[in-house]
Amino acid sequence: MKRLIVTADDFGAAVEVNEAVERAHRDGILSAASLMVSGPAAGDALARARAMPSLRIGLHLVLVEGKPVLPAGKVPDLVDATGHFRTDMARAGAAMFFLPKVREQLKAEIEAQFAAFAATGLPLDHVNAHKHFHLHPTIATFMVEGAKAHGARGARVPLEPQEVLARIEPRKASGVVALTAPFAKALRTRFRKAGIVAPDQVFGLAWSGAMTAPRLTGLLENLPEGLTEIYTHPATGPYSGSAPGYQYRAELAALTRPELAGLLVRKGIKSGGFGDFSSQ
Repeated sequence: MKRLIVTADDFGAAVEVNEAVERAHRDGILSAASLMVSGPAAGDALARARAMPSLRIGLHLVLVEGKPVLPAGKVPDLVDATGHFRTDMARAGAAMFFLPKVREQLKAEIEAQFAAFAATGLPLDHVNAHKHFHLHPTIATFMVEGAKAHGARGARVPLEPQEVLARIEPRKASGVVALTAPFAKALRTRFRKAGIVAPDQVFGLAWSGAMTAPRLTGLLENLPEGLTEIYTHPATGPYSGSAPGYQYRAELAALTRPELAGLLVRKGIKSGGFGDFSSQ
């Protein structure tokens, strides 16, 4: 059976993102969105989410390129002088692993983000992390604990089948995928043992910010059996803090192509959120 979750990340980062999420769900095939609870436009995102009960909302855990939920003074080793999370992921990750005081701050911030989501009153469909930072073993431990405690139905695990991508576009084997795959497989096992749905495969890594119409259509045409997540970054245009080179409008256009709904039917693909597949 082919089951599909189409997710938009960075919900709450900007009104431009929120507008695109709403359009992609109402007029397209977007079935889920991941909320940045401390994002500048989180309030606007919540209002839209409450008006779209069929859109499954999860937590986009932010520990880089954003601001913490806790006051900066409570997490001094996680932030820079401006109060934003550190951008040196390698050094920050080492501190999180080796230094007990940093681990304590990290655990507190992750719990604060889960609590902030719980305060919205929305069901927690899923959890994932900005920049896939949850591949870090310490972050993974606290994420699994938080997901289980707060009733998350599913979680993203970045395992992307290269052979499927190659059917759509010629490409070389990815060294990054080979390096991270063992960590991702171990994380998938941890989530599943905790009773949290983890997909069999995820698409969006190689084409992050460039999930164009031909690529999205190609993935649907070649979708593997099992549970698949395709994650995207639609927006109505660039915004403060947006990533250079990302094709935000093209991703929105891809998600709202009228023929895609019929393609899902023709291919026998059932779509929804993680919670819709948690008992299957």
